[in-house]
Amino acid sequence: MLAPNSVCTVFFLILQYKSIVMERIAIFPGSFDPFTLGHESIIRRALPMFDQIIIMIGYNSNKEPFYPLAKRKEWILRVFENEPRIRVGKYDGLTVDYCKRVHAQYILRGLRTSADFEYERAIAQINKKMYPEVETVFLLTTPETTAISSTIVRDILRHKGDASLFLPSCLDLSEFYE
Repeated sequence: MLAPNSVCTVFFLILQYKSIVMERIAIFPGSFDPFTLGHESIIRRALPMFDQIIIMIGYNSNKEPFYPLAKRKEWILRVFENEPRIRVGKYDGLTVDYCKRVHAQYILRGLRTSADFEYERAIAQINKKMYPEVETVFLLTTPETTAISSTIVRDILRHKGDASLFLPSCLDLSEFYE
C-alpha cells in the first residue's frame, strides 16, 4: 500500500504527464524566404487554437534559398519575441517525420487561393495516410494579405524595391538588402 504522500506524488505525475500528452502542438512548415505579413497573420490568428506552434523552416528542394536559414530564423524569432508559445526550428525531410519527433498533432497551413487549396489538400491527405494521428488545419488568409507571397516579396527585394508593406513592421528593412 502506498503512503498518502506517495499517492499524491503519483497523482501529480499522472496529471503532469496528461498535460504534456494533451498539449495541442501545431507545426507551421515553410521556407519563409522571407517571412511575410501573411505568415505572421496566419500564426497570430492560430495561436488561440493551440498550446504551442512550432514554425518549421524547411529546405525546399524546388527552391534555391535567397536568405540564409539563420537569418530567416532570427527574423521570425524577432517577430514573436514576446510570444512564449512560439518556437522556431529547422528541418530537412518529411513534415510528418518532424511531427512525430516533436509530438505535434496538427499541421497549420495558410490558404490564399483555390489553387493553394488543391495543392495543400493533396499533401494533407498523403500526410494523413503516412501519419494518421496528424490533422492539417487550414486557415484562409485575410483579404489584405491574400496577394502577398514570399516569391513576390523576394522579387521586390531583389530589385531594391520597398517591400515594407508586406513584411512585419518590427523588422528592419535594411537587413533585407545586405
